[in-house]
Formats: sequence, C-alpha cells, structure tokens
Amino acid sequence: MFTTCIEIDEQLAAAIDEKAKAAKSNCKVFGDRLAALEHGYRRNNIRIESLPENSSLSTVRAEHVCRLWRRSELPMFSKDGDIIIGGIFAFHDNPIDVNHPFKSLPEETKCKILNFRELQNAQTMIFAIEEINNRTDILPGVTLGFKIYDSCRDVRLAIKSAMALVSGPDGGLINDDSCIKPLTVPAIIGQSSSSPLIGIATSLGPFNLPVVSHGASCACLSDKKLFPTFFRTIPSDYYQSRVLVQLVKHFGWTWVGAIRSDNDYGNYGMSTFEEIAQQEGVCIEYSEAIYKSYPRERYLKVVDIIKKSTSKVIIAFVSFNDLEILLREMFLQNVTGFQWIGTDSWISAKNPSILEYYKIMSGAIGTTVSNAFIPGLKNFLLNVRPSDTPGNTGMTEYWEFLFSCSTTKQNQTTRLPPCTGSENLSGLDNQYTDLSNIGKANNVYKATYAVAYSLHNLLACNTKDLNKTCSKNFKIEPLQLLQYLKTVNYTTSNGENVFFDENGDPAARVKTYDLINWQLSKDGMVEFLTFGAYYAFLSEGQQFVINYDSIVWTGADNKVPKSVCSDSCRPGTRKAAQKGRPICCYDCIPCADGEISNTTDSPNCLICYEEYKSNKQKDQCILKDIEFLSFEEKMGILMVTLSVLGASLTMSVFLIFYMNRDTPIVKANNSELSFLLLFSLTLCFLCSLTFIGEPSYWSCMLRHTIFGITFVLCISCVLGKTIVVLMAFRATLPGNDIMKWFGPIQQRLSVCTFTLVQVLICLLWLLISPPFPNRNLKHFTEIIIIECALGSQTAFSAVLGYIGFLALLCFILAFLARKLPDNFNEAKYITFSMLIFCAVWVTFIPAYISSPGKYTVAVEIFAILASSFGLLFCIFIPKCYIIILKPEQNTKKHIMGKIPLK
Repeated sequence: MFTTCIEIDEQLAAAIDEKAKAAKSNCKVFGDRLAALEHGYRRNNIRIESLPENSSLSTVRAEHVCRLWRRSELPMFSKDGDIIIGGIFAFHDNPIDVNHPFKSLPEETKCKILNFRELQNAQTMIFAIEEINNRTDILPGVTLGFKIYDSCRDVRLAIKSAMALVSGPDGGLINDDSCIKPLTVPAIIGQSSSSPLIGIATSLGPFNLPVVSHGASCACLSDKKLFPTFFRTIPSDYYQSRVLVQLVKHFGWTWVGAIRSDNDYGNYGMSTFEEIAQQEGVCIEYSEAIYKSYPRERYLKVVDIIKKSTSKVIIAFVSFNDLEILLREMFLQNVTGFQWIGTDSWISAKNPSILEYYKIMSGAIGTTVSNAFIPGLKNFLLNVRPSDTPGNTGMTEYWEFLFSCSTTKQNQTTRLPPCTGSENLSGLDNQYTDLSNIGKANNVYKATYAVAYSLHNLLACNTKDLNKTCSKNFKIEPLQLLQYLKTVNYTTSNGENVFFDENGDPAARVKTYDLINWQLSKDGMVEFLTFGAYYAFLSEGQQFVINYDSIVWTGADNKVPKSVCSDSCRPGTRKAAQKGRPICCYDCIPCADGEISNTTDSPNCLICYEEYKSNKQKDQCILKDIEFLSFEEKMGILMVTLSVLGASLTMSVFLIFYMNRDTPIVKANNSELSFLLLFSLTLCFLCSLTFIGEPSYWSCMLRHTIFGITFVLCISCVLGKTIVVLMAFRATLPGNDIMKWFGPIQQRLSVCTFTLVQVLICLLWLLISPPFPNRNLKHFTEIIIIECALGSQTAFSAVLGYIGFLALLCFILAFLARKLPDNFNEAKYITFSMLIFCAVWVTFIPAYISSPGKYTVAVEIFAILASSFGLLFCIFIPKCYIIILKPEQNTKKHIMGKIPLK
C-alpha cells in the first residue's frame, strides 16, 4: 500500500495519519511549500494516507509518492504551450444536487442548463491568447496555452476545477522524494459569480496563485487580508450600488422595495445599497432574500409582500436563475405594474424565458458594464467548430443543442441525426452570437492581456531590438507573477488604460456603466436598448447622460412611475416625520408667519430677518410694510386739514382782536396776554404737523419739545389771565392795592417763568436722552412701525406732568372765580376750557398707550388739536360773537355789569 491522495467527503476528511507524518518527515525538502500544499489539501477535503509500515523511502521513490484517488475531469477547452493559463467559467447553470449516502463515493455533480454568455467569455479568452501568440510585441518567442474548466456556477465544482488546474494532467502525481510538485498554471482567469470565486480565491490563497476575475463584483473581494491574490477587471459592487442609488434619486423614487439573492453577491451588494440609500434619503419598504433552492412557500411569501407594498419600484440585486423562479410565481398571480431596477447580473441577460415574463418586467432599467468593441472577435466566435479531441470538447454539447444533431455517430438514446458539417453559427441569435453588449467579454479580454503583460515583464522580454526574445526559464513561481500583476499597466487597442489599485480593483474609468432598458422590438422580441451612461468623472448631479425619449416605462401610459411614501412638500411647507415610520414618510406642515421654505421637501422652515416677512406662499422673504402717519393717507390729510383750519381760525381771531384792539372787550383781562395766547394757540395747531410724515432725527426732537413748550406757553397765558381776573375783583375792595403786585410786567414774567421751566426740562431731555426715530419690529410681525422713541420716558412724563400741573392750577383758580360779579366774567369760559383740556389729556393717556403704530401718533395729534380747539372756542369765540354780532355790548358799562344784558 502506497501513500495515496484521496479526495473524499466531509466524513472522510479526518486528521492526517500519524504514519503519514512520519513519511513526510523523511522527505529531503520540507518547508513552506509543502505546508501550503497540505493546507490546500485540507481545505479541499484531500487526505494523505499512510505508507506501509515496512516500506522505506527508497522503495517509495520508484513509485508515485502521492496521487489522487479519482482523477480530475478533463478541461472543456485546452491547448498546449510554453506557459499554460488556467480558466474557470460557468458553462452550465443549475447543478443537479445528488444524494450523499455516506457509504460510497458521491456521484459526479451534473449540470443541466447551458450558459451561452459564459461560452462567449471563454472563447474571448481563447481569442485573446491566440491574438497574443500572433503578436511580436508581447511575449515574443513564447507560446501561451490554456486550460479552461467548467464551474457550473457552483462553489464545490468551482473549487474542484481550481484544484484540477493546480494538480495538473497527471492526476497530481509526485514522482520525486521532494514532496513538492510545481503548480501547472501561474494564474487563473474567470468565474463571473462571486460566491464560487470566493471559494476559489480562498483555496488558492496559500499557493499565492493569482486569480483575475471578469465578473465577480462582490465588494467583499476588495479585502486584501482575506483575498491577497485576487484581481478583477470589473468594478466593485460598491460602485454599482452607488450608481443604482443615484439612478433611483435621479427619477425621484424615494420609496422602493428590494429583492436580493441570498448569496455573497446579493447580500453584500444589497447591504451596500441600503447603506448608501439611507445616506441619500432613499427609503426601502421591504428587503427580501431569495435563492434557487428555497421552497416555493418562501417565494409565495415574497410575492405577497410585493403585492401588498405601496412602493412601485423594485431593486433586484439577484442572479437571473433566482429571479426567474420569482417571476414565474408573479406571472401565475398576474402581478404587474412594477418598475424593475436591475444589476449587471441579469439586466442584459438574453434568457429564453424573458419574453414570457416581459409583461411583468416591461420597461425594466438597470446598469451593466460598459460596452466595448474588440476587433476580430465576431469572426472568431462565428468560426468556432466542435472538436472530439479529449480535453477540448467544450463546444460539442453546445453544437448538438443548437443544431439538434450529433457530432459523433447517430445517438441511439436521443436519436439525433449526425451533423453534416454545414452548420453555421452566423444564422443564430443567442447570447453567444449577440455582440450588442460584450462588457464582460471585454473584461475577460483585458484580464488575459493583464496576465500576458505581467508574464512579459516577468520574463524580461526584449521587444526593442530586432531580435525580440524572452527568457526561456518558464519555471514561474505564482508569487513572482503576483508581484508583477500588482504593477501591470498597459493600454488596450481602444485606448483604455488598464491597471489595478491596491485592492486589486480596476482603476476608475471615464465611463463606468451603461444604462439598459428592456423594450419590445417590432418583431415581438425583447431587446436591450442602451439609453444612457454613467460618467464617474462628472460633478455630482451631472453624472448621468440620458436620452429620455428613448425610454420605455412600465405601464400603459409610458410615464415615469411615481414611487414615494409621501408626496413632495411644496415650497412654503416643511417635512414632519410620521412617528414610527421611515424618514421618507412624512406630513407637510405649512411654515409659520415670518418663516419660509424655498425648496421642495425642505426639512425646516427658515426664519426671515427682522425687517422681512414671509409672503402668502411662505416661499420668499419680502420686506415688511413700513408704517407711519404720512401726509398722503386719509388720516394724515384729515389731521393736516384740522391743523391748518385751527391755525387759520386762530389767525382770524387774532386779526379780529387786532382790528378791535381798542374796544373794551379786547382790552379787558390784559389784551397783551390775549394776543400772546392766540400766538401760542397758532403754534399748538401747527406743531401737530411735525407729528405727520416719516420720523427723522430732527423731527423727533422737534415734535415733542415744540409741543411741550407751546402748550406750556399757552397754559401760562391762560393762567395769567385767570390770576388777572382774581386780582381785578380783589382790587375793587376798599384799601386793596393788590393789582400793583400783578401788573403787566409781573404777568409777562410769570408767563416767561412758567415757560422757562418747560424749556429747561426739554433742554435736559435733549441733552441726556433725546427722542430718536425707531423701527418697531416687535409690535407687529408683518409691518415695521417707524416711530419716535421717547429716549427718556421720565423726561416725557415730566413734560406732560408739568403741563398737567399748570392746567390743573388754572382750572382751580378759574373755578374759584367763576361766580364773581360781571356781565363778562372770563373765568367762566376759562373754567370750561380747562375742563375740556383736562378731559382730553386724561383720556389721551390710556388711548396713547393702547393705540398701535401710526394710530398712537394720530391720538397724540387729536389730543393736541382737541385741546387747542377747546381753548380757542371757549375763550375767544364768545368775545368774537360780541365783537361781530353784538357790538352794542362792547362797552365798558356792559362789561362792568352796570347795564344788564338783554
């Protein structure tokens, strides 16, 4: 019994036999390479059995020291060469699960569905290798060969194919006593699915064997700690997820559903999508996982969730095999009207079943790897013929399926007629012959050239001299090639610069993704129309270049579907989140007065500056209306009219008195005080004009000080006249000469003294804290009141208080003199005038305080005019009546009461 390498199932993968360890200890060379090989065997269910007890290393040396119990399957395509490049492609889909009785070796796993797109990718690799072999500027004098295996899109079969490439054609025999076998391929290209690729990269990692993928886009593969030998020519799903989020936002969809394959591709891709969507304000109503091996009940549950959902857009991060099962259930239940958004794994897959499910998937859009043109590829693909050479029969099964004939003698089982040799691929329309979107084939092309250029640099090929040569040392260590792959940098015939970043991902490209739309052609076939592209180098918001007119949407109206949880909040409102629901579900709350929102879906309302208010729509801040009592408005005109009328009447009285200044009624009670009183009343009427118009610095100071001084002058004159009346009647008593103490000089002095006090109060007011124009923004929210701020409330109170004090004193003295004997006792009229004056100003205080804006000024003007008219009418109108209408009573005898009034 010799030491044998046996591939077995998990139950047989036990610990390495102690005697096998002893056998290995006899090996001359035992180091890291053997440990790595043993580690690789362990990972792939390979066990090393023991040597017989009596056997020695010398006896073993003549035989094979190590071999596989079951020989590896032959490759689908192969060709000898100086250097062999490995390839793994999923030529089939849906492996058939076999029973594992654990009593015998398991049956070979079989696959049932041919994958024409992967056949195109594999033939593109062969085309690239043939093209490289025919070139003299890359690897001159070196012939590249290939071995391409089928993974059947299955993790186990993918690892098995990888081990077959590592083991070599002789079944992994080790003929020397070194216990070391060189790897047969320096690099492996292929495997479009992420999960099988993860198994391959994990298994081959200890061998330092580079793996360059054309389609495995899982973002997890960018982790160099887990996958140090992995490279790819397709962008990571991180970028595809970001593009999908941007695409969803571009069309205004903020409420979407999500379906994913329950594998590495779907789970990692959807996780990235959800993370970015949350950052961009896109909400996911549901996220469900499907897988081809799940029971039908699981798919029915997903269909029920889709039917009950309110979102009209579905993001599908799935493989077509998983999606097809879901579509079948949706088709049976007639679930339509949803806008599907797809990834590159299925959006451009020309599967025969897509026509059947088109009514469900009509108008689907998605992203796919950017298309390219490879010169000569089309002729190469159409001229491929089947071969019966062992290890190169990959085309046979496809040929028999496409042309319903047998490449060998007539098959008694299927009863297929033999092929005639006149079959032509150019007349077929399938994924193999379709070159409308060969983005992934182009990735295979670039991956093959990346390995070739790395070998070119590794072998120190000289292409500058006429004698173009490369080193003939073809014993290449994978670790050496790995280092050169990290630094490879070349330009394709299309002008695209190809190199890998520190994570093994392709460098950023000018155009990252094409945008695909499912449409029905005139002949009733489903076609994939490219309606735009995503350009990564453009600024945000400008990265999509889209032909909107060429898009076909789901639904009969062919309009962009609407998929939102809540309608957009128009400008003038803000979003308020609904409790317990995603942020995309909200209510629209109108902005309050003084607040605006000028964008759609504003999260907050902006407060306008103090001098601005919101318009009716609450979407713009406009200047507040400025309010003051102007000359143009009706109230201002009325006040001006009354002021002018009062001043005119006063001047008329002044003129009447002046023309009759020598008559007894004018001379009585000191005509000088009467003229001074008329002058002060004129000023009182006119000072009200300073309260009208836009307040300024000077008008604010003048209006209050002139008002205070003129009214004190007026009241002082009235007070002087009242005292004169009292003194005059006291002087008529025998022996009383009191009038000499209150003659004209004293009367003038009293008026000047009383007025001077008010002048001093106003002067102090102006010096300490004068009135000033103020923009009142607090009283009203929508208007600005331009008013005169008092500056000092105490000074203003002192001015009014002093006027009130003089008026009250005058009223008391006039009241005491009201019954003195005389036909014309002026004290009666002064009493009544002071009563009106006091009543007006007592009611003025609460009205002044409670009146808003310009009405405050109007109340003050009204008080000035009312009190002025009261003094004018009560004191001077009776005298004017006698002067004009009763001149016969304008005699000294009548005034002294010696002639009774009739």
